[in-house]
Amino acid sequence: MTDRLSRLWTPHRMAYVTGEETGGEQTQPDGCPFCRIPVGDDETGLMLRRGDLAYVVLNLHPYNPGHLMVLPYRHVAAYEDMTAAECAEIAALTQQALRTVQAVSHPHAFNVGLNLGGVAGGSLADHLHQHVVPRWSGDTNFITVVAGVKVIPQLLADTRALLVEAWVA
Repeated sequence: MTDRLSRLWTPHRMAYVTGEETGGEQTQPDGCPFCRIPVGDDETGLMLRRGDLAYVVLNLHPYNPGHLMVLPYRHVAAYEDMTAAECAEIAALTQQALRTVQAVSHPHAFNVGLNLGGVAGGSLADHLHQHVVPRWSGDTNFITVVAGVKVIPQLLADTRALLVEAWVA
């Protein structure tokens, strides 16, 4: 029996789905990609900004151009386990990120949020990270609705270069 749906096969995404790309659910920081990013090269790691307790990085699997994340350096999963200083710096970096993306890309709106825990949608739930997603009217178009495919019109390296150059403190 057929369901008459077309299929867009993306076997390369299985590494992400199964956790091979991310190391899966991690309880130890040494296997956590968010713990590895700050010790590597900023450009390769898509790092946008470093703070004292937190940093800003582009999302490797963006919903839209400029989709970034703000997260503590410290490997912590629960929001309530962050220090007051970590919370304050994440808030300040989020404000700077919003101003910077607005200056570069002029989105119509933003989604800002946390997925705390795997059931809530946190794919890397053991290391808290806040998403900042720029939104434009019509950014969910026919290809997303009909084919379940997201079209990203800009390479991550190009997005990073624009945002780093224009970062608003």
